[in-house]
Amino acid sequence: MDQNNIAMNLRRLREAKGYTQEEMANMAGISRVAYRNIESGKSTPKVSTLQNIALGAGIKLQDLFVSVRTMEKVRFRALKKMHSRESILIEVARWLDDFSYLEKVLNDSKEYKFQALANRLDSLPDGEERAKFAAKEARVTLKLKPKEPIRDIAGLLESGGIKVYPYKLTSDKFFGLSVAKDEGGPAIIVNVWDRISVERWIFSAAHELGHLLLHLDSYNIDESVENKAEEKEADIFASYFLMPEEAFWREWEDTYGVPLVNRVFKVKGIFQVSYKTVLYRLSEKYGNGIWGRFYAAYKAKTGKSLGIKDEPEALTQDKFQHSPEALRSREPNSLLSSHFIEDRLSRLVRQAIEKDKITMSRGAEILKIDLGSMRELVSSWV
Repeated sequence: MDQNNIAMNLRRLREAKGYTQEEMANMAGISRVAYRNIESGKSTPKVSTLQNIALGAGIKLQDLFVSVRTMEKVRFRALKKMHSRESILIEVARWLDDFSYLEKVLNDSKEYKFQALANRLDSLPDGEERAKFAAKEARVTLKLKPKEPIRDIAGLLESGGIKVYPYKLTSDKFFGLSVAKDEGGPAIIVNVWDRISVERWIFSAAHELGHLLLHLDSYNIDESVENKAEEKEADIFASYFLMPEEAFWREWEDTYGVPLVNRVFKVKGIFQVSYKTVLYRLSEKYGNGIWGRFYAAYKAKTGKSLGIKDEPEALTQDKFQHSPEALRSREPNSLLSSHFIEDRLSRLVRQAIEKDKITMSRGAEILKIDLGSMRELVSSWV
């Protein structure tokens, strides 16, 4: 019985279920202090205690014993005090291991297409121009046309040999992270919590691609403090990757006679980005005054006042309470979750089941759904 594995799995599963330590202690029939010592690895629990926890929390007993892989080459700048940081990393490691296993048994791995570009970028000086150059060359690597908007960023990244994990975490302090190739990646993980806009999901994916290309030497799990210069570079990369300069200004000029708010929303819709991403680009040409003009125009149009750091409300409160899709965004004219779908892992699971490489139960475990949902998925395959 590995005490450390049990401790880490208890914490991961408890946080995933949303239980407190006191609630877990009550399930186990022990004191909170005794439970805390088990979860911290200070004491070894009885099997009967673990059985009570598993039964009460609705988890599998064997899940408490699975080995936990630690990763080193990860860029995860969420604060270490963020209570779910360790759990996220454990989940990501398990996801990567499952993904790599399927690729191996099916002999279906993707070539990482960005290595040559990353090597070239190492010789260039850091800064805005390097970020813009990287964005342009990344699009060339993916065979995107110079003016072509990105319609399916998850699929596009996967075509470039990057694994994409839409991970749902109830937190607005974590948008995404990325994993180096040496750890089973390269991989990009995006927080697809319903209250984070789909525009932010897309930008986060592009932002993490920027880090993979520009800052691979800073992939260190022990680093949790953001490097402002690197974050700015990654933001510039994401902006120009999603909105190539020539294409952006062409679309902007095509709306020459349209009111400002409508112009911003039209360009935003074309490139599937946040309205703020559009305004940041506009501010490079027109100055920061464009922000005030937009907010004033938006208030005149909608009757709503917006602070510089606020996300505008697209829907009324009653729709926010009753519409599941409304929870997805506070972004005006927002995109739907269907604009961010990862599908390669699902395809590998289907192929592995159809070729009898894995069981339906194992497929459900990899996709993190229950067996009933897995059966429904299999029956829907055409």
